[in-house]
Amino acid sequence: MPLTPLDIHNKEFNKAFRGYDEDEVNEFLDQVIKDYEMILREKKEHEEKAKELNDRLSHFNTIEETLNKSILVAQESAEDVRRNAQKEAKLIIKEAEKNADRIINESLLKSRKLQVEIDELKKQSKIFRNRFKMLVEAQLELIDNDDWEHLMEYEEKDKELEESGV
Repeated sequence: MPLTPLDIHNKEFNKAFRGYDEDEVNEFLDQVIKDYEMILREKKEHEEKAKELNDRLSHFNTIEETLNKSILVAQESAEDVRRNAQKEAKLIIKEAEKNADRIINESLLKSRKLQVEIDELKKQSKIFRNRFKMLVEAQLELIDNDDWEHLMEYEEKDKELEESGV
């Protein structure tokens, strides 16, 4: 067990023949007591300061641990957000590709239908043109026909008869 200043103060030595000077020993012991008390006070102050610093260190370690956990959670959340964004982007791209394919297929189908209609109209136009040409040619044949001249002769005879008063 360590000595206390009181132990040093109360220590008594046996007297011996030709021993040390009692006053000198007492002065020295008084000085030792003062120094020992000062060292004990400093030790206590250092222990309190060390306890305070340990408490602060513990507090900062707790903060550091909390921050590290928060960083990990934030990183995991960011990774989740990134993965979800990639999945969503892939889904959007697939949907866009489906829509593009559908639009292209519909456009091709409409284009084919229009081409069929155009071909049909061309065919009908050709038929109409041929029929119209045949009609015009038939009419021209009628005009070129000799029957017109016979009609003209009848008309002239009719006029002559009218003029003659018949």
